Amino acid sequence: MDDLLRNYLPIIIFLFIALGLGLVLLLSAIIIAVRNPDPEKVSIYECGFNAFDDSRMKFDVRFYLVAILFIIFDLEIAFLFPWAVAFGEMSMTAFWSMMVFLVVLTVGFAYEWKKGALEWE
Repeated sequence: MDDLLRNYLPIIIFLFIALGLGLVLLLSAIIIAVRNPDPEKVSIYECGFNAFDDSRMKFDVRFYLVAILFIIFDLEIAFLFPWAVAFGEMSMTAFWSMMVFLVVLTVGFAYEWKKGALEWE
């Protein structure tokens, strides 16, 4: 039993430190925070529209387009991280397949830019 406690002691200490630090940060934010409510500041704001308008009003499709483009490019860029970590042990096939992927990504980005999908008027 003593050996078991000795093995788990660093984890228990880490948990107590993490909980203590979290509580200290939360309490300090509550104590130190400036409370200056402003009607404009505390009003509900969502997607660039006033929350009290008619729910059946016309909605600009550019909000969706920007969100979809962000998700697509963000996820595609996320594929680069595992590739970069394993770069030293990679074969030439893996290298060139990623180069093709990056070319397709660049062509897609150039197409969107040329079509004006990234412009906000």
